[in-house]
Amino acid sequence: MSAALLQSTLPFPVRRGKVRDVYDLGDKLLIVASDRISAFDCVMPNGIPDKGTILNALSLFWFEKFAGQFENHLLATELKDYPAELQKYADQLRGRSMLVKKAAVVPIECVARGYLAGSGWKEYQTSQTVCGIKLPPGLRQCDKLPQPIFTPATKEERGHDINVSFEEAASRVGNDVAATLRDRTLSLYTQAAEYAATRGVIIADTKFEFGLFEGRHILIDEVLTPDSSRFWPADEYSPGHDQPSFDKQFVRNWLESQPWDKTPPAPPLPDEVIRGTRDRYLEAYERLTGRKLQLS
Repeated sequence: MSAALLQSTLPFPVRRGKVRDVYDLGDKLLIVASDRISAFDCVMPNGIPDKGTILNALSLFWFEKFAGQFENHLLATELKDYPAELQKYADQLRGRSMLVKKAAVVPIECVARGYLAGSGWKEYQTSQTVCGIKLPPGLRQCDKLPQPIFTPATKEERGHDINVSFEEAASRVGNDVAATLRDRTLSLYTQAAEYAATRGVIIADTKFEFGLFEGRHILIDEVLTPDSSRFWPADEYSPGHDQPSFDKQFVRNWLESQPWDKTPPAPPLPDEVIRGTRDRYLEAYERLTGRKLQLS
């Protein structure tokens, strides 16, 4: 297992997110998936080796799978197809980067939920709603919902993203845009969940990001990864409690057991949590794609 890449260092204007380093190449962007991991909107001090490579490969799988229905920002992932000025940084880019269209980010996280988990479960317990959507009484933690729901959230530069109602999202981006993104989010989630079920994986929820490119709203960032989704093994599904998962819930659960108030700095992850998280991410990739991933 190689050392974690916590930050790439290329001599171009850069914006660093919780996980991705986004370099501005003028008419295009270069996205590098680091091995950083965040939980509760806080980046952990140590990373998960190979995580960026796994995320990149899984996003590429989904982008290609749904390219005919949902336009995305992908231009190239092979180093040989990158501009000449990037070739000397191959060690930082190989397997963990994408050259993409330069789209204007829509400032809403587009979340689809098919099961009652996470912040949705917490809200339901107090109000029987999720993001203002009324749900039937008597649902248990991790129960499947009668139908998937769209539960947008704000994109905050600092601190926690905030769940909002559809109406609040529409007030920020416009009714037509909000309706379009809701419909695309639910359609993509439903199709992906149906496919994942054939691979023995439940996609409990996921979030997408969209950007405006030449007047069209396209998929950007990452798609249906363990960072942006809850993946559960279908053969172990049992509602009424937390589920075993192939995502960073493993990290969240460890953090919840620590005397930490969810504000920076976060505690370092122990070796067993690092190994366990890497194994879960890799299993998610292999289950969903049916492929083996060549890692260092």
